[in-house]
Amino acid sequence: MNSKERVQQALRHRTPDRIPVDFGSTDVSGIHVSCVAAMREWYGLDTGPVKVHEPYQMLGLIEDDLMEILGIDTIGLMPARTYFGFPIDNWKEWRTPWGQDVLVPGNFNISYRDGGVYMYPEGDVSAPPSGLMAEDSYFFDAIIRQPDLVETELDPQDNMEEFTLISEQELAHLKSEVDRAAAYKRAVVTGIGGTAFGDISHVPAPFLKYPKGIRDVSEWYISTVTRRDYIHAVFSGQCDIALENLQRLHQAVGNALDVLFVCGTDFGTQTSSFCSTDTFEELYAPYYRRINRWIHDHTTWKTFKHSCGAVEKFIPQFIECGFDILNPVQCSAAGMDAQMLKDRYGDLIVFWGGGVDTQNTLPFGTPAQVREQVLQRCEIFNKNGGFVFNTVHNIQAKTPVENIAALFEAIKMFNGG
Repeated sequence: MNSKERVQQALRHRTPDRIPVDFGSTDVSGIHVSCVAAMREWYGLDTGPVKVHEPYQMLGLIEDDLMEILGIDTIGLMPARTYFGFPIDNWKEWRTPWGQDVLVPGNFNISYRDGGVYMYPEGDVSAPPSGLMAEDSYFFDAIIRQPDLVETELDPQDNMEEFTLISEQELAHLKSEVDRAAAYKRAVVTGIGGTAFGDISHVPAPFLKYPKGIRDVSEWYISTVTRRDYIHAVFSGQCDIALENLQRLHQAVGNALDVLFVCGTDFGTQTSSFCSTDTFEELYAPYYRRINRWIHDHTTWKTFKHSCGAVEKFIPQFIECGFDILNPVQCSAAGMDAQMLKDRYGDLIVFWGGGVDTQNTLPFGTPAQVREQVLQRCEIFNKNGGFVFNTVHNIQAKTPVENIAALFEAIKMFNGG
């Protein structure tokens, strides 16, 4: 099997020739730029500056030479713009606060004060900063820039400013990315934005210069209870635009995509959840059904649902809403035992992740402990297919490179390589 066929088999809940592997195809299955550089050195590859293709989390681009060594079976389409709204082009060098020389997009414009690094929406330094890399941090956090709320003046359109129709230029970019990806014979993964409802990482809108509406994270969560009509109005309008964008995307690229990243809205914490299953059904499920139904009625794409935390109680609803894939499968969270998840839902949803714990085992364990957990998770999740290997969310900065190497050694060992 080639990589594309291998992933497609797993997505059909069949057992491929070996466990397919994803790193770098999405913004929730990537590797911090410092770790990408360390891995390139570990494997004896060129050690020039690594490209930061996703500056919010400071994810490093995994170039083809490293992808081949790691046995990666997926390829993500490079979006036209970053999370901060500026184009991914015109690379330039930047020295990070931790002393690493990297390449960043040309409009990666920053300022320094009080020990922090400030990022600007669309790279416009005349606007208020929208991101902050705090002192001793390795990534950016969104800055809350919510104007004073006047209840009688709240307009759902203000929270829909970012949801627009895909331009012909953006479609042409995605088409060119599909053509580029085809040569690799890897499974093609992408997202178009606007298909996730209430994704809390997008609420502060770090890509907008002067965001309006409800942009404070706490206020947004409060609004899901106290201003539910407002939230429904946002979701309904957003869904209408998303459906038209899906149609435009399909007209541009057809069934060249294998997986569409639909939703990154988190519903779980380490031990509990952000809402009840009743709230999920009333507030979120109707819109997820519309999105997934259109995709399954008109394309061959599989739909990807990301949610961290203790989400076992939501999995039946994810399935009923039409999601094909669950990521990151946070097995360390309450009620998320790997064997239980596989036994209960393994025939109904693909587990894309869960391969090793990135909070404890990978950053703080020994290489032997990493290998042991990877082999155990592969044994559990690979039975009867329906598994694509990835860690539980992105590999974070300061993760020992010998542990990352042990992870990939264990995958190869399990696959008989």
